[in-house]
Amino acid sequence: MKAMTYFWCAPLPSKRPRPGRSTLQPLLLTLLAALLLGCLGCGKPPMLVNQYMLEYPAPMVGRKAKLPAALKVDLFSVAQAFNTNAMVYQPQPFQSQTYNYSRWRANPGYLVTDYLIRDLRESGLFKAVFGPDGSGEYRFKLEGGVAEFQEVDAADGWKASLALTVTLLDTTQEELPRRVVFQKNYRVQEPLPEKTPQGLAQGMSRAMEQLSARIIQDTYEAARNRTAGK
Repeated sequence: MKAMTYFWCAPLPSKRPRPGRSTLQPLLLTLLAALLLGCLGCGKPPMLVNQYMLEYPAPMVGRKAKLPAALKVDLFSVAQAFNTNAMVYQPQPFQSQTYNYSRWRANPGYLVTDYLIRDLRESGLFKAVFGPDGSGEYRFKLEGGVAEFQEVDAADGWKASLALTVTLLDTTQEELPRRVVFQKNYRVQEPLPEKTPQGLAQGMSRAMEQLSARIIQDTYEAARNRTAGK
């Protein structure tokens, strides 16, 4: 058998292209695009959140004799469903929603308390009116709670619905039955000029104006009767 001889030839080294414009340019463009996308994602301007307050003139109560007694108004509590700065609305029964980019400037408890104190002072019916942090001497104390503070989208239109519970106490009495002068529930629904957060703020302002006038009238009459011994 004739022997066969094999020869092995090493492959020639391949020529590697040097980096130049043809290879670096796509890489630079890719990096630049990634940086731009990252900057656009991180540099989004924050969404503007509008904040609303109540706005209405102090109710006119007429000319009445000023009582020689001071009144203190405690901070109103708030039902948990409305214990928030969010503007709550009810699109349908059993449903509750909030406006995404609109809020009340303060919690409903603070709003109601602050405006009621302002209105009581403007009325001039009491010797003095103290707020929750007041340290002066007083005979009567007004406590309350916000039971409802929302927009209601009813079949007959959109309304601002406000419900308050108020208790007037005579601090000179030791026994609880004599200490409670009265306890009342107040509720009003005011139509909105438009279905917007601005419309809700306007409607709620008119609702608060009505309830404030009624609370001031009832508080004055009850305190007057108590100071007169009736």
